[in-house]
Amino acid sequence: MSSFIPSSFNPLTSQPPATVNALIVAGGGGGAGGFGGAGVGNGGGGAGGVYVNNTLSISAGTTYTITVGSGGSGGTSNNSGGDGNNSGIGATTATGGGGGGGSNTVGRAGGSGGGCGGNIIGSPGGSGVAGQGNAGGTCGGGQGAGGGGAGSAGPTATIASSVGGTGLCSTISGQPRFYGGGGGGGAYYSDQYGDVPWGGGGGGGNGAMQQFYATAGTQNTGGGGGGECGTFDATAPTGKNGGSGIVIISYPINCGAPKSITGSCEVTYVNGFQIYSWTSSGSVTF
Repeated sequence: MSSFIPSSFNPLTSQPPATVNALIVAGGGGGAGGFGGAGVGNGGGGAGGVYVNNTLSISAGTTYTITVGSGGSGGTSNNSGGDGNNSGIGATTATGGGGGGGSNTVGRAGGSGGGCGGNIIGSPGGSGVAGQGNAGGTCGGGQGAGGGGAGSAGPTATIASSVGGTGLCSTISGQPRFYGGGGGGGAYYSDQYGDVPWGGGGGGGNGAMQQFYATAGTQNTGGGGGGECGTFDATAPTGKNGGSGIVIISYPINCGAPKSITGSCEVTYVNGFQIYSWTSSGSVTF
């Protein structure tokens, strides 16, 4: 954790900014787990909602609560994955991702929706929040579908592929990074066809393929967790957790630095901007 520079000691400061650039990423949904039945996979978790605002208004002397949502838990025994938790700056909120659907279960709604579970071919995934994410994938070919991502919906699952929706690229940290990829669905037949069901780019976890386990969403990206299949595992494996979110604000370096910051916050100075990145909940006072 880097220390911040109080405005009274920063020779470049003037007044606090009137607006800031903000990126708010909620926790991703967990993937569904369990056997899913013969030839059937479980749905991947939807990505956490990704909220972008380049003119978020702030007020001098006001303390804003920073909330960084955790990822949803992976499901067990063919149950759906848990929903991710919301992130926010004060009252401005991004919605947690929807859990992936278990066997015979549609995906859960969220910032991005969870993918539909296997055994209900043609059923849709969970819905997403407009402006933050997209719907989860539709079940097809007995496969669990991938979760929706901030950049695109989860595609319809096929007998050879159960990928998650793509994430969204942001440069607010000073370099391009992807956030909010959907988790891949569990795909029973994938290794037969040589197509591993990857999660969506942006931290989404990989879905399982036959005897290979799924992976969790990447921390601080809001990626959805991968859905399991577990055909060769007598313990019926648990779906994987969604990735936690992140909150980032930036504004010109010649404006006043915050008066105080709490929580796990990294401070950087890039290309004439001061950048504050929270990976756990806290607060900021301007």
